Amino acid sequence: MLHIEGLNASYRGLKALQGVSLDVAKGEIVAVVGANGAGKTTLLKSIAGLVATEGRIEFDGTDLRALKAHMISRAGVGLVPEGRRLFPRLSVEDNLRLGAYAVEGPERFKPLELVFSLFPRLAERLKQRAETLSGGEQQMLAIGRALMTGPRLLMLDEPSQGIMPKLVDDIFAAIQRIRDLGLTVLLVEQRLAEALEIADRAYVLQTGRIVMSGKAADIAGDADVRRAYLGL
Repeated sequence: MLHIEGLNASYRGLKALQGVSLDVAKGEIVAVVGANGAGKTTLLKSIAGLVATEGRIEFDGTDLRALKAHMISRAGVGLVPEGRRLFPRLSVEDNLRLGAYAVEGPERFKPLELVFSLFPRLAERLKQRAETLSGGEQQMLAIGRALMTGPRLLMLDEPSQGIMPKLVDDIFAAIQRIRDLGLTVLLVEQRLAEALEIADRAYVLQTGRIVMSGKAADIAGDADVRRAYLGL
């Protein structure tokens, strides 16, 4: 579904990604893990058309580098950004409905059923302002808003950030359910153990380069990975 080859990206002359190549097949969870500053967020922004890049990014055979960001979203690529980026003074309901602003036709709000089945708390808090929710509930809302666009590829940037442990488990369980419902997931995450537990395959990103890739279970069991990222 997603093919990236030789991807380079820079910020003010500083190389953030260097020759990154990866693939994501339909219906799988692929995790990109690594330390802060490794280039994980830049990778997702590059796919979403938010960062100038060199290289090849194809989604279902379409060259994403030829499209503007809003066109990439309409093509079926949804992004849940780091820090959630909600509209804090708007209600849960309005945040979700705004997620479907570019969707046309009578079925534009149909994904609400999916969102509420994944996150019943949101249905209970429809009229609350987003800023009054807990960190975990805000992350649920951010994921829900992305699902309102009807994506085929859902990209999540650090979904566990700033969330209490119990709700982290809920978020990762929801990501698995999203995959089981037929969506494809590209997950960027610092919590390596949890990410590799739910992923099918994974890539390790270090200082802008892919240094390891393979089945998630194999990477989780690699001695170097366990020492560098798990402290074992």
